[in-house]
Parts: sequence; C-alpha cells; structure tokens
Amino acid sequence: MRPEGREVSWFEASIGKSAWRRLLLAGSLILSSLCIVRPALGSENPGSGIVDLSLMVAPNLPATWPHPKVPNFQISHYLKIGPEGAYNSDILTIDGNTGTQLDVPPHSVARPELGFPNSGPYGHMFIDRVPPWQFGGEACVVDLRSLRDAAAKGHSALIERKHIEAWEREHRPLRPGDVVLFYSGYSDHYYKPLPRGRRFIAAALDGDTPGWPDPSPDCMEYLASRGVRALGTDSPSMGPLPDLAEPTHYAGLKHGMVWTEGVIGLGNLPSTGAFYCMLGPKHSGAPFGEGRAFAIVEKPLAARLIDSVRKMRVVDLSVTLAPELPVTWPGTATGEHRHPYHRLDFWYIPHLDLHNHTHMLDSHAGTHLVPPSYALPPPGFDNSSYPPRVQGWLAEYEREYGTRGTSQVTTEQVPLSRTMGPARVIDVRHLLGSVDSDRWPDSPKITVADIRRYEAERGTLNPGDIVLFHSGHVPRTFKPHAEGEACMSAPLQGKSEGWPAPGPEAIAYLAEKGIRCVGTDGPSLGGVNPQKALATYWALGTRGMVGVEFLTHVGEVPEGAFFLFAPVKIRGCHGGPGRAIALY
Repeated sequence: MRPEGREVSWFEASIGKSAWRRLLLAGSLILSSLCIVRPALGSENPGSGIVDLSLMVAPNLPATWPHPKVPNFQISHYLKIGPEGAYNSDILTIDGNTGTQLDVPPHSVARPELGFPNSGPYGHMFIDRVPPWQFGGEACVVDLRSLRDAAAKGHSALIERKHIEAWEREHRPLRPGDVVLFYSGYSDHYYKPLPRGRRFIAAALDGDTPGWPDPSPDCMEYLASRGVRALGTDSPSMGPLPDLAEPTHYAGLKHGMVWTEGVIGLGNLPSTGAFYCMLGPKHSGAPFGEGRAFAIVEKPLAARLIDSVRKMRVVDLSVTLAPELPVTWPGTATGEHRHPYHRLDFWYIPHLDLHNHTHMLDSHAGTHLVPPSYALPPPGFDNSSYPPRVQGWLAEYEREYGTRGTSQVTTEQVPLSRTMGPARVIDVRHLLGSVDSDRWPDSPKITVADIRRYEAERGTLNPGDIVLFHSGHVPRTFKPHAEGEACMSAPLQGKSEGWPAPGPEAIAYLAEKGIRCVGTDGPSLGGVNPQKALATYWALGTRGMVGVEFLTHVGEVPEGAFFLFAPVKIRGCHGGPGRAIALY
C-alpha cells in the first residue's frame, strides 16, 4: 500500500503497478545471480520495454571510421584483479566517430565570431553545450528499406523530401520534439566482425559496393522547416556518398540539429509512439561523440517521457569531461593514480578552424557505470593471489558479510533496464562534518538508518527504483586546476573529510528492497577509505547491483522524476563512461 499522504508520481499514475514492474524488474531478473550467471552479450530482456539501438564497440568490429588520420579504437585492460590490486579497469582510446555516435552543429558549423561562410549561431553548441532535452523525443521511424543497395557502387541512394511527405500522409505531420529515424536496415545487415565488416564502411568508400542511404540537403531543409531538431540513421554516417556528405551535414546542423549515426535495430520500434534517446559522455568542446542509443516502447511510460522532453523538463546529471577538471582517480600515493583524461587533437579542419580529437581515458572517468566485474574476480579465482593486505580485508569481509561473489559481467552485458527507473533521491547532507579530522582519510558512512529515515518521510523504496545519494560534494568541489583538488585529492590524502558513502550494510538493505542500481554525487560509492571502499564494491557486485558514480546536480531532481543512464557499449569494459539525465 502507498504510505498515507504520499503524492502519486506521474509514472505510477500512468502505467500502473504491474506494467511498471514488468519494465523495471526485467533487467534485475537477468542479473539477480551475477556471481553465477552470465547474461547473453549485449542483450536486453525482451520484456523490459527498453530497446537497445547501439552498435557494439570492439577492436574486431568496424566501429572506427576507416581513414588513415583517424585513430583506431583501443581498449587496454591495464588494471587487473590479482597480485597488483583488487580492481579491474581499462584505458580507452576512443574517437567520437566510433560506433553509435552523436553529431552536433560544430561538426559543420563554424563559430560565429570567425565570420566564415559556414559560421552560424550554433557554432558553439558542442557536445557539452547541447540542451539535454534535445537528446530525446518521440521516435518517428521512416521505413526506407527499399533504398538499401539501390544505388550504384560508391554512391548512396538519396532520402528525399518526398519520402518524408509520404510518411506524414500515412501517419501524421512531423513537429518539434520528434526524432526522425531513417530505417534502411543497413547496420543490421552489414555491421559484422572484420574482415566481413569492411562492407559496413570501407568497401563503400572504395567504390566496391553501394553506399548507405542518406538524406539529401533538400530533405534536411524540409525537416528543419517542420521544427525537427533531432535525427537518427542506421547508416554509419548522415553523409551520402560520394560528395554530398558535407552539404547534407551543414544543411541540418546550421539549424541547430543533432543526430545519431550508426543506430541498429530500428525494425524493433513502432512507426510512432516510442521514446527515443541518445546519451554519451559529456566531452568538453567536442563536435561529435560516442554514445548509446535506446528506445522505451512501454506506451504509457514512453508518452510521459516524450511529454517531458517536449516541455524541456530535463536535468543534466553528468560532469563535464576536460583535462583541467578532476575527472579521474588521483590515488593516495605517488604512482597510484588512474589513467588521466586526455584530449588528443588531430586532423585540422580549416573551414571550421578546429581540430578533430580523440580521447584517452580511464573507463571510470567522469560520470560512469560500475559493473560487477570491476571489483569481483572471475569464477575460479585464487584469493591467495590478492596482495597480502587485500587478503586480510577479504577475511574480515567474509566473516562479517558472507562469501564475496565472482563475476565476469562487464559493462556491455548490463541491461539498460538496470540503470533506468524512478529516481529516489536520499539527502545525506546531514552527514557532512561527522568524521573527526584525526580519522581522516575517511568518509561519513551512509547507514541503513539514513535510508529508513528517508522511507519514513518519502515512502518505501520499491523494486526497480534508482537510489541516488545526494551530498552535494561534486557540485561544491568540481572545479578546474588547483581548486579541483578538493574534489578527490584532498580527501584521499587526509587533508579534508571524504564524501558520504554507503557501507555493505546499506547495500545489503537496498538489495533486499529490490534496488539494483545506486548512484551518488560523490566521485565514488566507496568513499576514501580503501578497505571500506572495497567492501562496498564487493557487497554491490555480489548482490547483482551496479553503480553510477560521479553525478552532479542530484539535488535538482524533483520528486517523481525518471532517471536515465546509458554507458557506451564497449565489449569487455570494466567501467563505462556515459551520460545521466532525469526527466520530470
């Protein structure tokens, strides 16, 4: 029963208890026994109401644009559970034109102050400056399968205004808040492991096969006239071959459009009515970026999310990624830091006065996912191979909390339904200042009592809720250069109090309530004490839970909001840079 006096949120009122649980528990059921069950790679439970529309990113897949100036995608498993430590993590080298990706206006629109022929008012709307409501909307799927392979070799069949007008006659007029998705089935047919995967991009560029279907500049102008500001295509680029790529890009981006390239699985969506969204890491100054596309097809919920986006009721919960900001773990001693975030410029574009750039980063940089395999070793792991002090910590943990589990579940195996649901913001600011300085480095402990106090005031937690701990730490301390040491370096070195963090008892309590995802506006869920942090991660993974760390602006999330987080779909990744938003 609902507690007396508790306001009914719109998602509860609109979809009802049974439908809501179908949507939010499906992903939990897949991973309810992570220590012994490994779900299908990249799968999404058919009953979850969420459709994953993203390409898998891996070195043996044609995820990177095949140009000699573009760095290839790389993943290096540089931290491994074993003699050197208790965590797995990766170094990612990833260009924004990798896999499923987002284009924003500065990809083709120069900054207005340059006075170039292609300068325009949207020349500063880089990835980190796109208003978050523009990432989503109502999916309007235009079936263009007849155009796949319909052109000559090295050429694209053009999507013209007439195709859009025909869709409108059959369905309804397009309007602001729609996301037009061009469905040719190209990615479904040709995104294959290399060398077969050359058919996806390289063979068409070489003129050996027909190109992918894409819109003409006139089609872009027509869509802009209808107020459409977001598009998607299941082609690898929104640019028709051989020579209309830049004219088509500019025709849409000059109007402030954003779009997704490299979508897959559009045949799983209805023509209208689904909520579509594209989320990716918040790279500073990026004219394009890797990301994760998905749709929610559960009709009552989808309609409510679409309405929120149309009314621009969205809170951006992700920190900006930039070299001068404290986005990666600095460690507690010399040499213990994680790989820093780097932006590497390459390929200068004269008509934009801009370099394209790739990024090198730790897989836990900025706002990111914590999958079970981050701290849990694989089945059969010999605990005696841990460093001696970790062996001691494990013995203490298992005496108090039971056997630590094992897992091989990396980021791409975590269903998107696991990281989406009703936001339940638990205010833990009252814990600030509760740790005496002689105990530093340490973090205030979020306890079961803190969670129960929230439930007494705001209503019981329900299975599928996303619990977000709000301490305000990141909004207060996330600053560039020396000022940013207050975010992580100073607390880790015992110069200031750490951010509040839940202990294993709180994690176990949340698991019993059916919670499968926990977020924080601190840099980590573990806090600054290394033994306590590891115990929290062991408890989280052993119970089949995931974390979303390094959120910001959590205090701005209103009651009844819906939380969405999506990490980049990278095979074998032990973290997961991504983007978090809340719709209300």
